[in-house]
Amino acid sequence: MRRTAVRGPVAGAGAGAQTVVGEQPQEAAAPLLPASTPAPMPAPVQQRLQTEFPFELPRGYVDEAGTVHRDGVMRLATARDELVPLRDIRVQENPAYLSVVLLGRVITRLGTLPLVHDGVVENMFASDLAFLQDFYRQVNAEGHTRASVQCPHCSEPFEVELGGSRLGES
Repeated sequence: MRRTAVRGPVAGAGAGAQTVVGEQPQEAAAPLLPASTPAPMPAPVQQRLQTEFPFELPRGYVDEAGTVHRDGVMRLATARDELVPLRDIRVQENPAYLSVVLLGRVITRLGTLPLVHDGVVENMFASDLAFLQDFYRQVNAEGHTRASVQCPHCSEPFEVELGGSRLGES
């Protein structure tokens, strides 16, 4: 709003009161920050980390009753998940058994099975085991290189690719 000439005191106003032509009386305005004080930054938006990933086995695990279980959930592996199986005697005798023990730790649900463990993984079809090994690598290392970010100018959320989909790509 543009200010114009200042007139003398208004009748009924206290000493030193002035009225500016063209302006309406305003309520007390918030004090302005000094020019050297940076404006406060908005609070960062909380991002939730996805820790569980659904999957569907190509063939399916067949239990003792003949029920086929295909839909499952795998969680992200922790350092403990990768270290504990190394102490397992089966893994020490046969390093190829590492993936069986590891998958038994990170698969949290498979069909209607009450519990998933390395014995379940051990009795899966080879194609399902290969699928789960690949899915594990994708979830925990190679494949989830997309990150949700927010534009610093317009605050619009979007995703960016942080790396290649195969080793050696960027």
